[in-house]
Amino acid sequence: MAQQYSLAHLTVLGCPPPEMVYIASRAGYDYVSLRLIPVGTAGEPRYELAADKEMKRQTKAALDSTGVRFLDVELARIVKDLDPKAYEPAIETAAELGAKHVLSSVWVDDHPFVVDKFAELCDIAKGCDMNVCLEFVTWASVTNLQGAMAVLSEAGKDNCGLMVDTLHFHRSRVGLEELDAVPREWFRFAHLCDGPEDIPTDHESLIFTGRDARLYPGEGAIDLAAILNRVPEMPYSIELPHVARVKEFGYAEHAARCLEHAKQYFSAHPRA
Repeated sequence: MAQQYSLAHLTVLGCPPPEMVYIASRAGYDYVSLRLIPVGTAGEPRYELAADKEMKRQTKAALDSTGVRFLDVELARIVKDLDPKAYEPAIETAAELGAKHVLSSVWVDDHPFVVDKFAELCDIAKGCDMNVCLEFVTWASVTNLQGAMAVLSEAGKDNCGLMVDTLHFHRSRVGLEELDAVPREWFRFAHLCDGPEDIPTDHESLIFTGRDARLYPGEGAIDLAAILNRVPEMPYSIELPHVARVKEFGYAEHAARCLEHAKQYFSAHPRA
């Protein structure tokens, strides 16, 4: 089966969902991964389709006319002062538009609380026939594979999943053999990008690369093939924000280059 790719919203975050769908279609992506739940960073655009009915209509029209599908909705974070029920309108809207997965991450250091709220989020998503995929993030509270697996195992939900981002995998120093212990059914999709070999020790530098300067596949030092050949075949969502390149090329060209580099990389590194 040919590898399938999604355009993650962080790669082209300034694009409203309808425009992003058309960009993805022209570049040759199979899916889009839309950020309909804001995370509150400075200057972050808000695409809350549950409230913006016109943008929702335009997004549906773009999906219908292009055949691009909606892979996952983000970002349903586990945080101390936000009830997972607040995500319900966005999850329901995403389900109406065809999405099958909810992306989550953890931003509070209270393990029993995290397990309880993640389980609640899974129950909300299950009502929409959706899965919840937990991502470990190097500057968050759950920073590695072991921590993510503990949450998933203790939550005990049949619609949970693990989302591996290749940048965070490298920067969390996860061993390839650790992937062998992950239940195969937990793998739904992965985040794809490359990055430099050096691993910063401070949050500011980790955040800068993660949000502003990821590299095209094959351009950096991460052994992407070694990571992804260790897990089942699944869609790769290209999450590759690069502020300077977007400024130079524009969103559409940057998105196209992301996909072109990914295809070139995996052509040169076929699945074992």
